[in-house]
Amino acid sequence: MEKETYKQLINSPGLVLVDFYATWCGPCQRMHPILQQLKAEMGDTIRIAKIDVDANELLAASYNIQSVPTMMLFKDGQLKWRASGGMSLSQLQERLAVDA
Repeated sequence: MEKETYKQLINSPGLVLVDFYATWCGPCQRMHPILQQLKAEMGDTIRIAKIDVDANELLAASYNIQSVPTMMLFKDGQLKWRASGGMSLSQLQERLAVDA
């Protein structure tokens, strides 16, 4: 993903959840269906972007991504939270309820 495209994405109105992941990462693979379910439940109220750290090394480095998965929540262009490691759907929903 180009850095400009990424900036446009995170600065778009509403909620944007960015998932920095790697294809070889087990916890990242377990997050995929959780994120799909979250999107199904929240619909158009959230955008979810998956960024492969191996294919986007410069972008990952610019955010100092040290481990995957790392998720970042933006609301109207402002970073609301950042967390590394897997989460359950309920944990993710709780974080969104507090920070969204």
